[in-house]
Amino acid sequence: MTRRYWNINLEEMMEAGVHFGHGTRKWNPRMAPYISAKRKGIHITNLTRTARFLSEACDLVFDAASRGKQFLIVGTKNKAADSVAWAAIRARCHYVNKKWLGGMLTNWSTTETRLHKFRDLRTEQKTGRLNRLPKRDAAMLKRQLSHLQTYLGGIKYMTGLPDIVIIVDQQEEYTALRECITLGIPTICLIDTNCDPDLADISIPANDDAIASIRLILNKLVFAICEGRSSYIRNP
Repeated sequence: MTRRYWNINLEEMMEAGVHFGHGTRKWNPRMAPYISAKRKGIHITNLTRTARFLSEACDLVFDAASRGKQFLIVGTKNKAADSVAWAAIRARCHYVNKKWLGGMLTNWSTTETRLHKFRDLRTEQKTGRLNRLPKRDAAMLKRQLSHLQTYLGGIKYMTGLPDIVIIVDQQEEYTALRECITLGIPTICLIDTNCDPDLADISIPANDDAIASIRLILNKLVFAICEGRSSYIRNP
């Protein structure tokens, strides 16, 4: 895997609050190597290490994107949801930003069936067929379509398991992470000071509660994915 320069700036990360961790009482001792200090009862993340692992993650996604691999970005809490959707759409990735449905990956056949139903309903809505049905039937199908759009809208074009999963907030998305581990899908995970750095393939120590921090990390990863995709288009 080729190492590249991704313009990861420590000052920029400080301005985004990437270094702010959780309260010292809520930490995971396995995060000790990634913590540089305590300040007013809060752990401070070592941004030099953050930059190192973020750079490694950018190298990984660039390499994968340059080979046409598919990505899934997961972040369902309110502070992450909009940034996840924005990043995924920009980089043409799949995403889940509302709720992780248990078995979404490990029970892929069921997810695939739901996606087929979702696509069929979208087609029926676009062609106007839903409006030609009896009101009660149309209302029921529209509710079903709305539900599927909420939870599967970000993966509606996914035709198989992703090659790499990017996770925002390890604890919030623990079920998704465990499914990836079970299936052997490589993961990149934002980890705050209350997380376990050993669970993901690449763990990026960062504030996973601040919108600015989440957006900065996703920005770098998305840029690397886009660069990789451009390379793939030029050299398929």
